[in-house]
Amino acid sequence: MNARILATVAASLLPLVASAETFRCGKWIISIELTPGEIISKCGPPTSQDSRTEDVKARNPNTGLIFKTGETTTETWTWDRGPQAAPMVVTIVDGKVKSIERLRK
Repeated sequence: MNARILATVAASLLPLVASAETFRCGKWIISIELTPGEIISKCGPPTSQDSRTEDVKARNPNTGLIFKTGETTTETWTWDRGPQAAPMVVTIVDGKVKSIERLRK
C-alpha cells in the first residue's frame, strides 16, 4: 500500500521536474537536449550573456601538490521574456547546455 502511494506522489511530481528544464520560445519548446546553436536559432540572441573561465585543478597523490589540469568555461545566457513571463536562464558548461531555469523576480 505504501509503495502505491509513493509511486502516485512521484508520478505527480514528474511534470514539475520536467517544467524546470524546458521553456517556450514562440512555437518551440527548449530543453537541455538542444545545443546552444539550436537554442539561439529558435529563441534569437539572449538579452544578456556572462562568461567565466576557471582552472581545473587536481592533487598529485604522490607529492600532495596541486596542479592545473585544464580549464572549464561556464556561460550564462538570459532571455528577458517580457512582463508576463519570468526571465529564462540557460547555463552552458564547456559548450554543452547543463541547465535551464526560471529567474526568480
